[in-house]
Amino acid sequence: MKTPEPFQINIPQADLDDLNARLAATRWPDQLPGAGWDYGVEKDHLTELVEYWRTGYDWREQEARLNKLPQFTTEIDGQLLHFLHVRSPEPDATPLLITHGWPSTVNDFVDVIGPLADPRAHGGDPADAFHVVAPSVPGFAFSGPTRERGWGAARVARAFDELMRGLGYERYGAQGGDFGSIVSPELGRLAPDRVLGVHVNALADAAVTTSPSDLDTLSDAERALAQEAEMWWYSHSGYATQMGTRPQTLAYALNDSPTGQLAWNLEWFVDWDPTRTDQTPVDRDALLTNVTILWLTGTAGSAARLYLEAGEAWAERPAPSPVPTGVANFLGDKAIRGLAELSNTITHWSEFDTGGHFASLQAPDLLVSDIRAFFRTLR
Repeated sequence: MKTPEPFQINIPQADLDDLNARLAATRWPDQLPGAGWDYGVEKDHLTELVEYWRTGYDWREQEARLNKLPQFTTEIDGQLLHFLHVRSPEPDATPLLITHGWPSTVNDFVDVIGPLADPRAHGGDPADAFHVVAPSVPGFAFSGPTRERGWGAARVARAFDELMRGLGYERYGAQGGDFGSIVSPELGRLAPDRVLGVHVNALADAAVTTSPSDLDTLSDAERALAQEAEMWWYSHSGYATQMGTRPQTLAYALNDSPTGQLAWNLEWFVDWDPTRTDQTPVDRDALLTNVTILWLTGTAGSAARLYLEAGEAWAERPAPSPVPTGVANFLGDKAIRGLAELSNTITHWSEFDTGGHFASLQAPDLLVSDIRAFFRTLR
């Protein structure tokens, strides 16, 4: 690991002007009358969001917000790695590595880092404090693009473990959602002597079975949930199939059209229909900041490659991990405890009737509370 260098985001105005011009020149497709969200992202919703992106959204405000957090870059395993590193004022704070998923960036963590690092200042117990390290996943945003094959979950975990050791954290906790829920347990398998505990939300590999024998381990109720989740995934997995098989083909469109990139990201951020009432909506400025970062860094295609590189994470049941693991299931998440227990030592399980897949954006207070409660059991 190279010596980390301080980093600040400073996007040239010419890049923002180009983005604005491209949005204004969007070549819109037709949409079938009355189709709504049945065929994908609904045109009226996207049109309104693009207009707000062009005329109302303030990138400079979001840039300044991110730049209030200490940021650094280093090089690990030949790859540029960007990360936030917020040390707690509490001397006995627990080091914690937090990992985002797709199509997210470290912007997802802006509202949770403060309470995690300085609970005393946010009405919490100072004993729950963490030194927070939040890397941009290789290939995403300021850690991108990747320059060679092989950046799947195991290699990302090795790089993140080296990052923590390079920062002087020999023992640390791991947390993550979406792809972060794959990387964080992988850290426990890689370095069980250094990872004291793993906390995940939106646990991606515990919602569907990877072999018929998985069903034999489940209760009748869990088996029904697994079968229901499999049907749901079948109708929602088009984006993952494309990125997991032919990401380069998709990359040309993502890198050429900001409107197209926004529509692609909305497949997951709104789950095709923002009128749903069973999940808390993602704030549109947070959503657009993630999209804007990927656009300005030209890494939407590189980020998409993750699904091909990490194919083994979706197709095979991970090896068992001995590290204590906590799971937070927010509304809309589909993790099943019986499946989670096939690969993890589950010591904490929470169910929430609010929030959503992007808990740090949709239910930050609940996520922080659950992280604190889990790691409190390990002190």
